[in-house]
Amino acid sequence: MKKILFFVIFFYSGLNEVFAHVQHYNNIKNLEYDIFFNKKLVGKHFFEFKKEGKIVHVKSYGAFEVNKLGILLMDYQTGTEEIYNKGILMKFSSDTRQNDKIKYVRLKNDEKNGTFSIDGSSFKGKIPIKDIVVGTWWNHEIINKNNQISPISGRVIKQKVKFLGKKKIIINDKKYNALSFNFLSDDNKPLNKKKLNINVFYDEKTLLWIKMSYEKLGFWEYRLKKVEYF
Repeated sequence: MKKILFFVIFFYSGLNEVFAHVQHYNNIKNLEYDIFFNKKLVGKHFFEFKKEGKIVHVKSYGAFEVNKLGILLMDYQTGTEEIYNKGILMKFSSDTRQNDKIKYVRLKNDEKNGTFSIDGSSFKGKIPIKDIVVGTWWNHEIINKNNQISPISGRVIKQKVKFLGKKKIIINDKKYNALSFNFLSDDNKPLNKKKLNINVFYDEKTLLWIKMSYEKLGFWEYRLKKVEYF
């Protein structure tokens, strides 16, 4: 038992180093994901990467609709932009419409003071840059953080990240050796009321985000549909 426990701790520590320091997105131009609700395709999410020297712009657009008996239950659209300089997030912005609710985030990096300045629909203020990341799941750095910023509203969420192990999964007839993680809100709320309870999968070889699943009024899945390289 002690040998098994040592292996798990050693493997996970090494995995953190890989996720934290290796650049895996230099050649990626576009990512496309299918969104499923209760196993039915309901929408898409796209990410576009543009590079200008050491500056990287990441723009995304996502949308889905959920209908039942001809009645529109959920209508969701979101657009985001991330700007990185030498791998460091400098700006983030998003605009989201969720049925009749409008949500947004405007984030700036105050390098001098080591803080993120956030103007969001759910949070306004400054927070230390250390140990936090915006919860855009394509960025695998999120597994190393104890906090994430909601890309929809700016809310700061404390999280526990658990490595669930390696799994073989198939997406669109393609086989992946995946690294599986669970993200859970680090609070005292009951499990069914936590803001965050999501399973996320990254490809073991490329560390690309390939899948995500969670329960919210039904079963949701994001599956990688397409990768386009420069």
